[in-house]
Amino acid sequence: MVGRWLGRFVVPAIFAAIFVAPLWFMLVGSLRPAGSPPPRTLELWPADPTTAAYTRLPELVPLARYLANSALVVALAVPLTVLVAALTGFGLRLLSGTARRRALLALLVVLLVPVTAVWATRFEVFRLFGAVDTYLPLLAPAALAVSPFLILLYAWSFGGIPDSQLQAARLEGAGWLTIWRRLAMPQVKPATLAVAVLAFTFHWSNFIDPLLYLTSGDRYTWPLGLRFLLLLNPTDWPLLMAGSVIATAPCVLVFLLAQRVLLADDPLAALRSKGSR
Repeated sequence: MVGRWLGRFVVPAIFAAIFVAPLWFMLVGSLRPAGSPPPRTLELWPADPTTAAYTRLPELVPLARYLANSALVVALAVPLTVLVAALTGFGLRLLSGTARRRALLALLVVLLVPVTAVWATRFEVFRLFGAVDTYLPLLAPAALAVSPFLILLYAWSFGGIPDSQLQAARLEGAGWLTIWRRLAMPQVKPATLAVAVLAFTFHWSNFIDPLLYLTSGDRYTWPLGLRFLLLLNPTDWPLLMAGSVIATAPCVLVFLLAQRVLLADDPLAALRSKGSR
């Protein structure tokens, strides 16, 4: 009984505290008076909390503009990432055994290639097409599903669909796209949520691509704005923490929302809640 209680409550609480602690201390640091240095000791809450750092942010950088640009990139890139990853993963599911193993091996090889190895080549390609200083290079990773890992995640999830269901749908006259949309996708909702959250985190926090390809200030995204804050006020700890909170909050909210949706669709969770009543 004690071991079960520890495994169900204590251990998850410890892991949750480990992940939440940095976010909490970042929030606490942003509420310190302007210009305050980092605390020398553990500080759970500032003595004189203030939101002055948040009110100063729009005075130093165009906060609303940068956030709107980041939101625009995310709104376009996340659905495209999910679409490409889902279609590619379903295509892998339909391959025969040998062809599937070769495709998976190729994806693993691509996954091992460092991104830094293709920066110069990608920049030259986009420069030749006149796409520099546009959002096209920022959306290009979405057209490749961002990472082979997301494709592999979908392929593994689609692997749980029995062949009998696919064959029955084909006998009914359904095309593969119809089967993908109406039969396969509803059965891999957890994978879709995971891919969407990972894609959101990548595109929202993407710093290198905007730095390489954007030259107009009115197109900058918030990661670049956060870098400007560091250059303007490298010693203003509360200001930097406030910018970090704004950069991190959307990712945390998306994760919590996805978790809630996932738990709401979990039949085992519904049975557990019924039993507790």
